[in-house]
Amino acid sequence: MSSRFKGGVVSATPPTITGPTDGEGGSASGVWYMTNVLSEKGGSTWPLPPFAPEGWMWGLNDTGQLGQGNTTNYSSPVQVGDLTDWDIIACGQGATISLKKDGSLWTWGEGDYGKLGDGSTTSKSSPVQVGSLTTWSFVDSGYFHVNALKSDGTMWAWGRSYAGSTGDNTTTSRSSPVQIGSLTTWAKINSRVGAIAIKTDGTMWTWGANNVGQLGIGNTTNHSSPVQIGSLTTWATPCAGSAYKTGGAIKTDGTLWMWGRNSSGELGQGNTTVRSSPVQVGDLTTWSKLAIGELHVLAIKTDGTLWSWGASNNGGLGDSGNTRSSPVQVGSLTTWKDIDAGFNHSIAVTTGGKLYAWGYNNNGQVGDASTTDRNAPVQVGSLLTWKKISAGKSHQAATKI
Repeated sequence: MSSRFKGGVVSATPPTITGPTDGEGGSASGVWYMTNVLSEKGGSTWPLPPFAPEGWMWGLNDTGQLGQGNTTNYSSPVQVGDLTDWDIIACGQGATISLKKDGSLWTWGEGDYGKLGDGSTTSKSSPVQVGSLTTWSFVDSGYFHVNALKSDGTMWAWGRSYAGSTGDNTTTSRSSPVQIGSLTTWAKINSRVGAIAIKTDGTMWTWGANNVGQLGIGNTTNHSSPVQIGSLTTWATPCAGSAYKTGGAIKTDGTLWMWGRNSSGELGQGNTTVRSSPVQVGDLTTWSKLAIGELHVLAIKTDGTLWSWGASNNGGLGDSGNTRSSPVQVGSLTTWKDIDAGFNHSIAVTTGGKLYAWGYNNNGQVGDASTTDRNAPVQVGSLLTWKKISAGKSHQAATKI
């Protein structure tokens, strides 16, 4: 879906649209898009209403992490309730955390170690609110804990503090949000077993387990509170691996950097040498998105092409190929918009609003109504209205309008 439709009213009369509007050379016209979305939302007139996103999930549901009020696995997307105000849905291991448009936080799934953040360790199969605040601005789910940012720039965490992964200078599990330090300058956060964050000044910080140098600070010492990675102020996008033994980030100049475990070439260096400090992947300055699975890595360039490297377990690399230690392009599309990586599966969305997935599919996490592994991207349904995506260990989520 073209981003020009986002936000609802763009003019008092319908625009003139020529050619395909799915952004990928397809045949869907602008009239088709507007007619179908308006019909889906119960309307039929121009101007466009201010659409809000629905939440959809699929895959493993053994602890209620799909939010369906049950523990039944689903191999194709099912809607989470009937609300249309989900902004972010982040999948972890056995649990899910979501941010609504009104700034409230909601969670469901496995409650072990308090990772639902509702003051209990009880699992929930339907969404429950985390406190009553409406000042949350971003959230991301690790496998055992959750990190969230508020609109005032503070950072918070809860759940299991494995090797200090909650970042509050302890290894104590938390069943309710606890603030990490007192700073109000946190801008971005990415969580898995540990976490990586970027401040408003462009510095990058990390904490948690560091047994193979996955913190990127030049040693293998665990840290239970944020420690800076180098001294640069040019970091733009942080990324922690699914098993968090590999880390990565993109700088403001479009260069890509990796560190940590490299047993399957996941650092993209053409070798399997472990690195405890960031090393650049090639010399390109055109990287825009990054996602790290257990042993595989995905990245999108500014030209919309998709690249992968590392282990090809169960088809996670998406190109029907074998394990490799340098980036190789996945297919020939130039319309990839966003990506995420689970343990051995992957999910992506295109500029045309199409949803794709591939890799390990034993619990239906690919979403194509099967449990067959896929070694190349397969489209999930036929809709052109998918927006934000998230891959957990064995379940996935996406929002659509």
